Amino acid sequence: MIPIIQIQNGEIPIVRGYAVSMIVRSFKGRRDVEVHLFRPEWSPSEEEKISWDNLFGPTAILDAVPNAKKDRKIVMESFTLDERDQVINYLKEHYSSRLDSINSSPMEFPIPSGLPPLCSMSEGKDIGLIKFEKVPHFKLPFALRGLYNLSAHRPLVETRENDN
Repeated sequence: MIPIIQIQNGEIPIVRGYAVSMIVRSFKGRRDVEVHLFRPEWSPSEEEKISWDNLFGPTAILDAVPNAKKDRKIVMESFTLDERDQVINYLKEHYSSRLDSINSSPMEFPIPSGLPPLCSMSEGKDIGLIKFEKVPHFKLPFALRGLYNLSAHRPLVETRENDN
């Protein structure tokens, strides 16, 4: 079964700035797990090509301290249109039987300052990373990771509490 592909296009002020996520039917004992995809690395020359003026707005989190370097990572870990299409085609080719949907939309600018980039998130009991570039059939020209939070999704097998 081919997953539902939902692509929103829109005007953005730079070439990079498209988000991609996927919904995996069952993953690590959970159902309908949303995985946020991102580029974990990029070259400094890619960052230098972007005009950073007016891309970030006020802080989104009250206790967040604006940090231009961290803010830029949010943009750099997103995709260009061409990269987005490559990711979607890769997912369709290799994972379509496991996915319910693939979703993509442009980021909203200005981006609130102080948000944590996906590439800075730490793995733990429920939060994890999929490192696609370690899969033998991976052939994209850039590294690809997926961040998921299992605690945000229902278990595959629902447990009932005993009535005592």
